[in-house]
Amino acid sequence: MAQPEQGPLGPEVESEKVQSALRLARAQLGELAQDGSSLAADLLAFQIALTEDAELTRPALVAIAAGEDAGRAWRGALDTEIDAYRRSGDEYFAQRAQDLVDLRDRVSSLIDGALTPPPPQEGSILVVDELTPSRFLEVDWKRYAGVVSSAGGITSHVAMLARARGVPMLIGPKVSSVDTDGGTPAILDAVLGVLILDPEPATFVSCAGRRRARAGNAAAALSAATAPAISANGVPVAVYLNVDDPGRLAAVSPDLCDGIGLTRTEFLFRAGEALPDEEAQLRIYRQLLDWAGGRPVTIRTLDAGGDKPIPGLTPEGEQNPFLGVRGLRLSLRRPEIFAVQLRALARAAPSGNLKVMVPMVTRPEELAAARMMMVREVEALTARGIAAAMPAFGMMVEVPAAALTAADFAADFLSIGTNDLLQYLAAAGRDRAELADLQDPLQPAMLAVIAQVAAAGRARGVEVSVCGEMAGLPHCVPALLKAGIRALSVAATAAPAVKAAIRAAET
Repeated sequence: MAQPEQGPLGPEVESEKVQSALRLARAQLGELAQDGSSLAADLLAFQIALTEDAELTRPALVAIAAGEDAGRAWRGALDTEIDAYRRSGDEYFAQRAQDLVDLRDRVSSLIDGALTPPPPQEGSILVVDELTPSRFLEVDWKRYAGVVSSAGGITSHVAMLARARGVPMLIGPKVSSVDTDGGTPAILDAVLGVLILDPEPATFVSCAGRRRARAGNAAAALSAATAPAISANGVPVAVYLNVDDPGRLAAVSPDLCDGIGLTRTEFLFRAGEALPDEEAQLRIYRQLLDWAGGRPVTIRTLDAGGDKPIPGLTPEGEQNPFLGVRGLRLSLRRPEIFAVQLRALARAAPSGNLKVMVPMVTRPEELAAARMMMVREVEALTARGIAAAMPAFGMMVEVPAAALTAADFAADFLSIGTNDLLQYLAAAGRDRAELADLQDPLQPAMLAVIAQVAAAGRARGVEVSVCGEMAGLPHCVPALLKAGIRALSVAATAAPAVKAAIRAAET
């Protein structure tokens, strides 16, 4: 509930309202970014930077000087910016518009002095037009049975946060068509993808039965979580872990997995912080190898750009950063930074079973150039008497051009990044709910490309894994196995269910 409206109290007072709200918003976002999740920190870094952007605030201050109150001036300025982002026709700016909406509403509520709403009744379903990452992180999900959101996609950032935290989420229904008066009984079945309003008693009974069955299946999967994953017809399948933040591995047993299939090193390159030096990176890489205890550890080199900008490193003002200088393209253009990471990886290699993976590869020449840089760093370190070794050197397959010519790459292993591959293949952004039918990872074109990459790997005798969100969706596992995939890399929370899905499927 907002405080009663009142007229402007003078330009100085109204301007201070905006500045004070921005400072408080920055503090709130900073606290949310420290929830222990690298994904959360990456998603909020852009908003935190916006709170310090004088150019973003300037139009609001100009409007206040002309006589408007703080709330109206702020919303007007942000609405103009949001409209410009959405009208750009660019997928990157369309996604960033969501961040602006999030920040606009947060700061507006602080300017208005909005009171904290009463806590919901236990077991309520949260229904929203759009759930932004910062709002998701603020919700006490212990009080909610799940969430229904009109906007988003199954590989959107909020959907990834929901899966990582076990929050049932349904994306797609128009909220305007849902009775949200707070008193309507409802059933949310995120597995079947349905929201049932005011269900019949028999429907409640049926739903309760499905819930008990799923709970039993989950318990069985958890009890067998450390056992090898072998398909119903006896084919072993490797299950690796995706790691966003090594600090979270302390609560995970290495016996849960066959190793680490993807380490996203973006957590080392925080926005607004100094770039990590060689020693800082080396310590983290050795910690990962120590945790794995001889199991393979795949570390992806910096995948900056696209929706993961790093001020001072990634290009500014790109019209379409998703198709711009990102991933390996950026690393090859900034060899002085890339070389630091390669040296740290080379020095870590003698400590365990290290595999290095480069992202956003399009042509064989790019992979060859990166490999040559690694070879030179290993040779230079060895010449100086510093222990180093050449690790297995592989690549992400997320660009359709690379997927269709996978046999031409001299990679020691291949890992399919289904999130980007799907949106590039279908030309449909992952956060666009209205394009949900084009984001189905089980669509024939996607499965055909995955099968082609798997066949290329078999022909060359190298492992092909899937490390995108698709690998962690149990209902996708049978199709991936049929396509020839024999290694999956998933979030630790998804590993038990994925292993159970493997055991129930035939290759």
